[in-house]
Formats: sequence, C-alpha cells, structure tokens
Amino acid sequence: MKNYAFIDAQNVHLGIKSLGWELDWARFRVYLRDKYRVTEAYLFLGYLPDNQKLYTYLQKSGFIIVFKPLVFNEDGTVKGNCDADLVLHAILKINEYDKAIIVSSDGDFYSLVKHLYEHRKLEMVLSAYVKTCSKLLKKEAKEKINYMSNLKEKIGRQKQRK
Repeated sequence: MKNYAFIDAQNVHLGIKSLGWELDWARFRVYLRDKYRVTEAYLFLGYLPDNQKLYTYLQKSGFIIVFKPLVFNEDGTVKGNCDADLVLHAILKINEYDKAIIVSSDGDFYSLVKHLYEHRKLEMVLSAYVKTCSKLLKKEAKEKINYMSNLKEKIGRQKQRK
C-alpha cells in the first residue's frame, strides 16, 4: 500500500504542547511508517528563516515540507494558515495514494475528511487529544479517528540523560 500523511504542523505542535509534553518528530515519522504504512508525509507549516535548523531536522526525519508564506499583523504577531494548502495537496494527489492520514484536530478539515471517507480513501484522522478535537472531525471520520495523547511513550521526546 502507498499511504500519504497530510499534517497540520502548527495544530499538532500546539495540541501536544497543551498536554505537557513534546512531540519527537523523527519518532512520529517512524510511527506513521510502521503503523499506517505512510510512504510520503507532507508537513504544512509557515516559513521563518530563523527556523532553518528545525526544517533541516524535519526533512532528515523523512517529512516533505510544504511551506506557506507568513503574514505579519500590525502588532507583530505571525499569521500563517496552511489549511487550504493541505486540502489542495490531499485532493490533487488523491490518485497517487491508496489511503490518507490527516493529522490535525481542526474542524476546517471536516469536508476533506468526509470526502476521503466517502471515497474509501481515509485511513485515519490523528488528533492530538479527544477533548480538543473538533466535533465535526469526529463526526466525519466516524471510526477512523485516533488520538496522539495516548502515544506519548511511542512518539514523545525522550529527556536527555545527564
């Protein structure tokens, strides 16, 4: 099987961080490969030049990064919404993969999840946490939803030994 993962990086990062632990992206990529047979994992995020070291790490871990240009608000806060890019990639590549894994808790993806489910193209929705996952996603994914909150031992960042 040839499965693709489409990952809302900021949503995942903030969701896991709210649980009090950090995601080990390299371990997460291995998990996606082993558990869901993911051959290509697309990571959608905004581009900041200061984060080049992180981007190199993510690419070496096996992710294909799809950057979104960022917009800075008047108060200096960063605005970067990758939702449309993720949906577009998932639909444009639909004939390239057998099944899709959507990694996000964001209800904005409910139409995509519904479409993939109806066309038997949805393998799984992975959400950070059951309580913060959109009700729309839960509804459309039906039985094809799992939560990363119970995967800390498998995909959490290991503490450095002194």
